[in-house]
Amino acid sequence: MNGGQAAAVRGTWSASIEWLVDGLAARFPDLRFVEVRYRVKSWKRLDWCVDDALAAIGVAAAERVLLVGFSMGGAVSVRAAAHPSVTGVLGLAPWLPDELDVSPLVGRRLDVLHGALDRWLPGIPGVSPSSSRRGFERATRLGVEGTYTLIPGAVHGIAVRNRRSGRLLALPRAARWKELVEARVARFRDA
Repeated sequence: MNGGQAAAVRGTWSASIEWLVDGLAARFPDLRFVEVRYRVKSWKRLDWCVDDALAAIGVAAAERVLLVGFSMGGAVSVRAAAHPSVTGVLGLAPWLPDELDVSPLVGRRLDVLHGALDRWLPGIPGVSPSSSRRGFERATRLGVEGTYTLIPGAVHGIAVRNRRSGRLLALPRAARWKELVEARVARFRDA
């Protein structure tokens, strides 16, 4: 699941998620990856984004699903976690606002990876690690198992797209993000 913004814009594929999935698909050829492209990628239309996520889970037609949500995609993943096929959520710098109901995670696993330098700055998107930490702690108080990992030196994004060439460019600490995501995906595969 991709991130979003306040403005209602057409859904696109995140450079960060695309960069990770390129590596994950090669490392885990036995797993299937399904892209969720929101009709509108806006937290003001979060219900629509959740509906799009649930539709993608249906298309996957898998017995076991791990939802990987980047930024706003973390909130979408938590809300979609109630689907019976979902066994866990992997939040990457997830937006888990204080008002988000985390009860759909009960009986599932929540792993959170967050860049230690992540924060909102004028003109630069971000999610404070303290915000995702509060969401994680709310879930653990409900008995949800998981891990919370801060990545030193990492920012909100993992990769960006060069506007001219369209190529993906890894941001600092991207290799560490990839290593940690691979470990969580391997745990899911082997469970």
